[in-house]
Amino acid sequence: MDGFSGTLRLTDLNDFIAPTQECIKPVKIERKSGKLSAIKITSSGDYAEVDSHGVETKLVKAQITLNDCLACSGCVTSAETVLIQLQSAEELCRVLDENAKVSAAERKLVVVSVSAQAFASLANRYQLTMKECEEKFCGFLRSMGVDRVYDMGAASALALKETQREFVDRYRSGDRKSALPMLTSACPGWICYAEKTHGLFILPFISTTKSPQQIMGSLVKNHLAEHQCKSPSQIYHVTVMMCYDKKLEASRDDFYDDLYRTRDVDCVVTSLEVEQMLEQRNLVLSQCESVPLDRLPGVESSFHAVGGGAGGYLENILSFAAKELFQTEIGPIEYKVIRNQDFREVTISVNGEPKLHFAAAYGFRNIQNIVQKMKRGKCPYDFVEIMACPSACLNGGGQIRPPDPSVAKIWLQNVQQLFDSLDCQKLENVQWVQQLYDAWIGPQDDDRKRLQLLHTQYHSLENKSNALNIKW
Repeated sequence: MDGFSGTLRLTDLNDFIAPTQECIKPVKIERKSGKLSAIKITSSGDYAEVDSHGVETKLVKAQITLNDCLACSGCVTSAETVLIQLQSAEELCRVLDENAKVSAAERKLVVVSVSAQAFASLANRYQLTMKECEEKFCGFLRSMGVDRVYDMGAASALALKETQREFVDRYRSGDRKSALPMLTSACPGWICYAEKTHGLFILPFISTTKSPQQIMGSLVKNHLAEHQCKSPSQIYHVTVMMCYDKKLEASRDDFYDDLYRTRDVDCVVTSLEVEQMLEQRNLVLSQCESVPLDRLPGVESSFHAVGGGAGGYLENILSFAAKELFQTEIGPIEYKVIRNQDFREVTISVNGEPKLHFAAAYGFRNIQNIVQKMKRGKCPYDFVEIMACPSACLNGGGQIRPPDPSVAKIWLQNVQQLFDSLDCQKLENVQWVQQLYDAWIGPQDDDRKRLQLLHTQYHSLENKSNALNIKW
């Protein structure tokens, strides 16, 4: 890991692939007529070109951006080792410092949205309850100059609501060759793998509903901007997430607004980077002032979905589909464990006949098992909740790690218990979600606006290079 940011460190996840010789960005070299020049290393450690007269010209360092990484097909999930320029805690601090120096008219509205999984990681690290952690972290951000701090409950609710609709539409289409099983799309590590490894075969099966992070981006840059009478470009939106791959997701061209020249999410900071921000300031989160979280317009209360740290997709969609398609109310879900706790399935029967067969597959080993079943035409599921990390998002690569690897299991269990302490609800029991949906998307069910704000697309990236064929 030499040469990379201190925040980018190996964890115990089983999906790590380091950059290879294929991770090379071709650059155009301007050739000048005349004698050849030489390259030297200056006393400051920079590279300089020396012409025939001894004149030195400093050379600009090559940089690999997130877009370069996404456009390349030379790796699978090496996002956590990519040198990320505009997706860091340092960038957030730079923006806040600049904001403090300009006039009120020039200031950007700095908004931070925090995932429940990140809150759970921070609460465990600093021995706080979830409520205490939310308010202490809000106080810390406000002290730095952040204007608004939200949880991502509204975005999670809208993501679930739209995914429910999408699944029912696919199921009713009767197309089991290209519509089912429907695979979740909230995990960017899984999406990156799917696009680069299985391409056109797997993409039609993936839900097109945006992840909660990106729906939150749309809410902030569209819904909030409208209520604040601001242009989306006047809002700087940061998310605090459990996963480094969320930085890649936020940087996709699909989430860039050409009209306003802004991204839905400008910067992603992980739980681990938050810990480092506090350490750099010699602060302990429990010592920060307590400030209540803000609420988006139309959001009446916090929302946390039943169904665990992966976002509750399986349970909420299963409950909705059983009622919508078969007029059946289901009780507590009983899973059948397949191989390990990271691969579980559940079947809903009506009058003794199996109707819905759902599964949860976490970690790339289980994901590959699902994909191989699909390629052999032997996948029995209607819906699969897929996450790249073993134990799903609570064990994300950007979460705070235990001080001693030997207590990693207990550490994760504590994070899980904190997350489970939240007041979790079924989506249909929260009335303001439909009201927010109608106010934002429109009661006339505007499909054009709905697709623009709540859906995205994926891209097959063919691997055209081979490290063994590189010409030096």
